[in-house]
Amino acid sequence: MALAVLKSRALNGMDAPEVTVEVHLANGLPGFTIVGLPETEVKESKDRVRAALQNARFDFPAQRITVNLAPAELPKESGRFDLPIALGILAASGQIPSDALDKYEFAGELSLSGELRPVRGALAMTFAICKNLQGKNGTPRAFILPSANANEASLVSEAQIYPADSLLQVCAHFAATDQESKISPHRRISVNAQPSYADFDEVKGQSQAKRAFEVAAAGLHSALLIGPPGTGKSMLANRFPGILPRMTDQEALESAAVLSLTSGFSIDKWKQRPFRSPHHTASAVALVGGGGTPRPGEISLAHHGVLFLDELPEFDRRVLEVLREPLESGHISISRAAKQAQFPARFQLIAAMNPCPCGYYGHHNGKCRCTPDAINRYQGKISGPLLDRIDMQIQVHALPHADLLKQSQSESSQHIQARVEQAFERQLLRQNKTNNLLSGKEIEQFCPLESVTEQLLQNAMSKFNWSARAYHRVLKVARTIADLANSPQIKQAHVAEAIQYRRALNET
Repeated sequence: MALAVLKSRALNGMDAPEVTVEVHLANGLPGFTIVGLPETEVKESKDRVRAALQNARFDFPAQRITVNLAPAELPKESGRFDLPIALGILAASGQIPSDALDKYEFAGELSLSGELRPVRGALAMTFAICKNLQGKNGTPRAFILPSANANEASLVSEAQIYPADSLLQVCAHFAATDQESKISPHRRISVNAQPSYADFDEVKGQSQAKRAFEVAAAGLHSALLIGPPGTGKSMLANRFPGILPRMTDQEALESAAVLSLTSGFSIDKWKQRPFRSPHHTASAVALVGGGGTPRPGEISLAHHGVLFLDELPEFDRRVLEVLREPLESGHISISRAAKQAQFPARFQLIAAMNPCPCGYYGHHNGKCRCTPDAINRYQGKISGPLLDRIDMQIQVHALPHADLLKQSQSESSQHIQARVEQAFERQLLRQNKTNNLLSGKEIEQFCPLESVTEQLLQNAMSKFNWSARAYHRVLKVARTIADLANSPQIKQAHVAEAIQYRRALNET
């Protein structure tokens, strides 16, 4: 047989479109050509494949070898095509049977010795196999991939995963006449990993900040912590994921699929909410994603988790502005001249900042010497439109030394999470979504106010010159506070507390 056809997968954002690997052997001067818009990693595969075949004691054909990766207009990157190319050469030269190749899809990078190395995006590829393409018998094709990716790929329950350690093992699978010599299907592991988070019982004092975080967690609201250095802003933020509602299976799969695109997923962290904390020198591309071949950024890697931006004013203002659209939409679209990709970005923003350049404005020791103009310039580094999209602004005050030295026991994350999950369930039963996702019409339906309560909110709007967006966000926060209190009606006390979380920076 001079022609062999196999199936594999490319990566295009969160999608994994099918790639047909066609290998043709022809007479003429020996050569090895790969066509179909391959990038550098794919072009280099011919050297890896040649060495792997020779070290596995196969004959490398002294013919003109042409490998076509179809469709031609789809860019191909990474070493995942090494395995299907090598198998195609062996099938086309008659060294392995080819009659069963169409029942499988293949992905894997080859070492020079013929061992299989893990690849990126195994979970996304497995999703695509089960979702888009069905075999002739109505079931998805089986997927042969490196053993290191097997646990990750098996999270898709419908998938048939065949893990392999080497090229020889894959070839033996197709050449074997008895079932015992074939690769055994991978059994889906029972994932019982318990998420591990730092606990709130380690935080002394700061009862107001803890209460605000409880509200933020119950409604998935974004929050900004403002306070002097050493007051526990970062400590509180690091413990915030531990009070969020537990992840559902669907949320965990979506989060794992994004992390899989960067080889950042570990089965040990199954159902653990991501916590991403990029340094303030991060670029806009690092934050939202991009590159020649679009890859997910920090906001996508924090999907269904927390994006923590410490020292918020130290970020470049143009970098912060790129957060405005995904905060509203929950996804990010990246467009390049020849490539477009879309990544999910349903993250919860938690940010922290000092109130002034020296950090001690409002501190009880009174050692701040910043001028009002310097304070305004520092706080003005955060634009009004971005600040308008942050639901809650939380003051974190410095603790007196006497309170800090007390050996008092704080409430644990487990107890706070229990109340948060109860409020979360009330939201889902009432409106089938969390309060932060309510639209304008849904706010009118689920957040009605009594006349006295509405007057209180209108007075706050006039005093602080709030926008319509700010008005709606205060209502959403008030709805969450009412849910925590198990109150069907939003009362005046709930709105008053929500207003306190919406004070502008220069008024705190």
